[in-house]
Amino acid sequence: MSASPQHPEEILAELGLELPNPPTPRANYLKAVQTGNLVFVAGHGPMVEDKHSFLGKLGKDVDVDFGQRAAQQVALNRLASLKAVIGDLDRVTKVVKLLCFVNSDPRFTETYKVANGASDLLVKIFGEERGAHARSAVGMATLPFGISVEIESIFEIAA
Repeated sequence: MSASPQHPEEILAELGLELPNPPTPRANYLKAVQTGNLVFVAGHGPMVEDKHSFLGKLGKDVDVDFGQRAAQQVALNRLASLKAVIGDLDRVTKVVKLLCFVNSDPRFTETYKVANGASDLLVKIFGEERGAHARSAVGMATLPFGISVEIESIFEIAA
């Protein structure tokens, strides 16, 4: 008999990471909405302790490494909101899609590298089969509050 896969939060702990408290929405929307076996997680920014962080424009104020760390923080925030809706991250059967918005200078062409900060973390947490996902990474002229990255996502969950 093979060992059962590790729980996503155990993997986070091994990586030296933990889920924050879910961030508070700054407008009239829900952090996450479940319909059937899909959960749509609203656009999240890189909040730390419910404060805007990782501010700046990629390719002008901050570099790719900074953007990747911001995207990783966004992933943690999204997972916290997802857990608040579904109760246990082990219910995730598939990370379906990410839409990554990168606050970037018009000449910045490495939005895909910034988005890897979130994508790589999700694959580490959920494994290749459950964690690999479709994704778009687009540059934006600006993002709310001057944040560097915003990401929305879709997850499939077990009943």
